[in-house]
Amino acid sequence: MTEVSKASLLELLAPITDALAAANLDDPDALKATLDARFPAGGERFEAVRALLRKGVENGTFAERENAGIRFGRVRKAEDENALGVECVHMDQPGPGHTHPTGEVDLCFAVSGRPSFDGHPEGWVVYGPGSWHVPTVAGGAMDILYFLPGGQIRFEAKPE
Repeated sequence: MTEVSKASLLELLAPITDALAAANLDDPDALKATLDARFPAGGERFEAVRALLRKGVENGTFAERENAGIRFGRVRKAEDENALGVECVHMDQPGPGHTHPTGEVDLCFAVSGRPSFDGHPEGWVVYGPGSWHVPTVAGGAMDILYFLPGGQIRFEAKPE
């Protein structure tokens, strides 16, 4: 098994983060279809990321902080507006509402039960620039990786 560290997770994610660096989030459905084809749920890379992420959440390497029952942590900070931030959460309930100024790509892994993330099963969920939501896991628990272009996210009430 690969060492459980942020560096080893980022190495495993490199093909994904490389693909996302060149991705257009203006068409979330098209990007989701591309990600599903290249890195499908249940595929070899998906399962390798799942295993490493789960071990890291269990031992506190990832999602090392907690607030209101949701565990979270940063895997990589976006160094500038052209970089990709990577965050990790472990949740089984709704989280805080937020806006994605530049979009958000989520890679979701079922941990227990039959969970969904915003109504989607494990796998990819993509939100376009300017979108807002209350991230909600229902029916079980999930580990989720959030990929944030420019690291941009604003925790706020739904804009009017």
